[in-house]
Amino acid sequence: MSHKHTYFAHETAVIDEGCKIGEGTKIWHFSHIMPNSIIGNNCNLGQNVVVSPNVKLGNNVKVQNNVSIYTGVICEDDVFLGPSMVFTNVINPRSAVNRKNEFKPTLVKKGASIGANATIVCGNNIGEYALIGAGAVVTKEVLPYALVVGNPSKQIGWVSEYGHRLKFNKEGVAECPENHDIYKLNNKSVEKINS
Repeated sequence: MSHKHTYFAHETAVIDEGCKIGEGTKIWHFSHIMPNSIIGNNCNLGQNVVVSPNVKLGNNVKVQNNVSIYTGVICEDDVFLGPSMVFTNVINPRSAVNRKNEFKPTLVKKGASIGANATIVCGNNIGEYALIGAGAVVTKEVLPYALVVGNPSKQIGWVSEYGHRLKFNKEGVAECPENHDIYKLNNKSVEKINS
């Protein structure tokens, strides 16, 4: 019995039964999609990607090579996961101690990007359109539109939805140099004030 798939999976990819994969999604060499995971439409999963059980990826999520997305992780639409970035799901792992009932969830909100080799310690959510620099180690919540770098990561600025660093004037207003959207800085939060 043959099933017509509306997604592409390379012949070396392993797609377990019980997962849901959206239309137009591409799954490349040596990747493994485990049971009960949900992958949205038009996603791209690079080489050697593992999607663990019960993971949820929204639409248009881009996962670069060598990324493992562990149980407890949810990525909303338009998330970018850079090459070899790392999620965790247990705070204090031990080989001899089973902690599968202690998984801490991590939510990556719409439009966020996580750079190559960054590590996201479980239980820390990433806000909408945040940009995590390459190699950063995220140990606390990341605000929407925040630019964070380093180990441990710290916020060094704000970015637009197009990923450009925002330069706020004395009134707390900034313009994206690419699409000219306007952003307002209020205390420790940024919001887009036009679209």
